[in-house]
Amino acid sequence: MRVLISGASIAGPVTAYWLARHGVDVTVVEQAPALRKTGGHAVDLFRPAMDISEQMGVLPRVLQRATGTTRIAVHRPWASRPAHIDYLKLTGLISDRRVEIMRDDLSEIYYDAGRDDVDYRFGDRIAGIADDGTVTFEKAAPASFDVVVGADGLHSGVRRLVFGDEAVEHFLGGYLAVMSVPKSLARDGEMTGYYAPRRAALLYTADHLDDARAVFIFRPQRPLDYDHRDGPRQRGQLRAAFAGMSEEVGAWLAHLDRTPAFYFDAITQLEMHTWSRGRVTLVGDAGYCPGPAVGGSTSLAVYGAYVLANELVRARGDHAAAFAGYEHIMAPVVRDSRALARANAKTVIPTTRWGVAALVGVGRLISVLSARATQALARRSERGVRLYDTMPLPEYA
Repeated sequence: MRVLISGASIAGPVTAYWLARHGVDVTVVEQAPALRKTGGHAVDLFRPAMDISEQMGVLPRVLQRATGTTRIAVHRPWASRPAHIDYLKLTGLISDRRVEIMRDDLSEIYYDAGRDDVDYRFGDRIAGIADDGTVTFEKAAPASFDVVVGADGLHSGVRRLVFGDEAVEHFLGGYLAVMSVPKSLARDGEMTGYYAPRRAALLYTADHLDDARAVFIFRPQRPLDYDHRDGPRQRGQLRAAFAGMSEEVGAWLAHLDRTPAFYFDAITQLEMHTWSRGRVTLVGDAGYCPGPAVGGSTSLAVYGAYVLANELVRARGDHAAAFAGYEHIMAPVVRDSRALARANAKTVIPTTRWGVAALVGVGRLISVLSARATQALARRSERGVRLYDTMPLPEYA
């Protein structure tokens, strides 16, 4: 079986690793000239993704690259002093086996795990996919594959080629921006946060980073006239959204025009009735992004990649059977993740002062609860905040 995967971020390398482990001939094509180092934000791996990483033999490297954030200092415009929240207790409510890691670090770790057994081709992209599996590329000569996997993110080129406009994008009301700023602006082990109705700005770093990351999440009164490829316009929209928030946030934004890394996108949920057509299927954000920053999309991508690869192996080359098994397992998980993301999108960025006060108050309460009380709360939330910890991980030979 010959498999082509588009995308070398998270889902692509994980899918490639598990296929190659079972002797499948795997090629990964990535349009970037090298493994991406975009200065991305921190992402969470929850229990099933941690278990998969452990099976891949990369968990020690993942833990070594954890951000190490232990506390949050939350500033509000009407409060003279910040509220301090125990970040470890807060995340412990969500998961009892979790790590926070920079997205770029995680991508590199998964890439390294399978690079010796996978044909990685950088600087090229898929231009066309025929029904018989013949693929044309922007640069390389055409080639034939038994299966083509789109693991190329929310703005997937494979999805556009094969499914056209069938995907429904649900805007969840907010926008996410991440930029690199000097490390001297951050405090070791602490996330600094500024919260106000409809907007939040946060800053953090990690021991191994040479910089710090400023994260901005905001919910405007009306959707922006927005293009995910128009960087200058995005910078202007970000400045306008956070104008006057605080002197410290203003100091972060002062680096906006010279930051070496900048990301901006709408918090959008992707919905499709099927992720497979013919010899093509989608994995991760390309097929079922629950929403950046609100839906655990990284853990969902790792989980989906593991299931897809093992279903392909179990079906012994019958891609139709493999895709059916993959979608059967993933459908309830994706459905629940969408529901959780929609709820999170409403609570993460409150629209009123009362909502901000309630959000911070919950964080402070959890910080002073005993471990036993926190665990009791967690057990009552298996289909809520602990959803990603309780996803059943299929066992494969």
